[in-house]
Formats: sequence, C-alpha cells, structure tokens
Amino acid sequence: MSNKKEHLQLKKYGLALHTTTPELGLAISNFDGEDRRSSVWNLERELSSQMHPCLMEFIKPQQWQDLAFISVAKGPGGYTGTRIGMVTARTLGQQLDIPVFGISTLAAFAWYYLTNLKLSEKKDEKILAVQMPAQRGKLFAAIYQTTPDNSPFKVLLSDTVLTPEIWQEKLSGLNDNYQLLKANSELAKTAISILELAYIDWCNDKFPLWSEALPFYGQHPVDM
Repeated sequence: MSNKKEHLQLKKYGLALHTTTPELGLAISNFDGEDRRSSVWNLERELSSQMHPCLMEFIKPQQWQDLAFISVAKGPGGYTGTRIGMVTARTLGQQLDIPVFGISTLAAFAWYYLTNLKLSEKKDEKILAVQMPAQRGKLFAAIYQTTPDNSPFKVLLSDTVLTPEIWQEKLSGLNDNYQLLKANSELAKTAISILELAYIDWCNDKFPLWSEALPFYGQHPVDM
C-alpha cells in the first residue's frame, strides 16, 4: 500500500464529475490552494453527447496523466445521468489505473451546506437530514451527523427511498434536533464537495478500484 501511496502522490490532481441531474458539474483541484476550479453546464437532453467535449475542454491545461483519482456522484438522481457519469468515471479509472470514488449525491449536498456555513456556526455537532424528490411521490433521504473537527460526518441513515410519511416518522425521532436540507435544484455545483469528500478518503489511504464504484439508483425507472 505504501508503494501505491507514493505512486499516487506523484500525481497532483483530483477530478470530480456530477451528472445526476440535467446539469453537468465538473471540479478539479491539486489541493494546495494554487489550482482549484469548477464549472456547471445546463445540458438537459444533450448531457450524453456534450459531456465529453465539456470534460476535454475543462481539464486543460492538465492532462489525464496528472490525475491521482476520480470522484463521481453515484446517486441518487436521474437514472440516465447517473449512469453516464458512473460509466465515464469507471472507464477513466480503469484506463488510467487510478482510484474511483463514488460519492453520495445527498452527502455532497450536505457537505456543501456545511462548508459554506460561517466558521462560528460549525463548532457544535449538527444533524443534517437531507431529502430529494424521487419518482412516484417518494423521497430520497439520508441523515448525517457532523463532528466538532469537521471531519467527514457520521452516517446515521444511508441513502434510501421512503414515502413522505415514513420520512416524517424518522425525522420525528430526532426530536427537532436537526437541520432539514432539501436538495431540489442546482446540485451540479456540489461537484466541488464530491471532490473534497473523495480527497478526505484518499488522504486516509483509501484507494477504491474503479470496479468498486457502483451507482445508487434507489428506484428503477420502470418499477411500479
């Protein structure tokens, strides 16, 4: 593992893909404060045809060989968009022989909220309940608890799909000691959070194989 770590440290950049909505979100960073950028494109139905040209242009002046790892929103979200992002990330990871981190869309949204709070508001532990509309009147949901040092939060409820009634029951069990976050729009901008969460794992010597990055659909598009 130490040799693997040393090999990866020769490469400076992490790349994040967010395709679970009609928007495309990309982020790249070398994590030393000198080069960090992100962009969002509203591609709608052109996501499948325009993602690769956007990606090729976005990564410049870096080259594929500069990447130490890739991170990707694994869902929940739109079935087709999620699949496009996962396939792209897995293919790049396999070809470049670098780790691929599948990051929850809901976790990235919660992390984006947390990291955009004022520092004075971060000191106490917080419970973040995240919900996102799903098909057929249901909700995607997850619950996280922050830590005093702002390290990755604890997962109290992993990504799942629930009826609004069951979700309310779970929230009631928190005794109003939570912040409800509604992930309804502009999720692609959290590509930077996907990158940050993956970087934390990477720093903790986690190097998942490309084949370990799996999507979370929650619902099949034709399920009744």
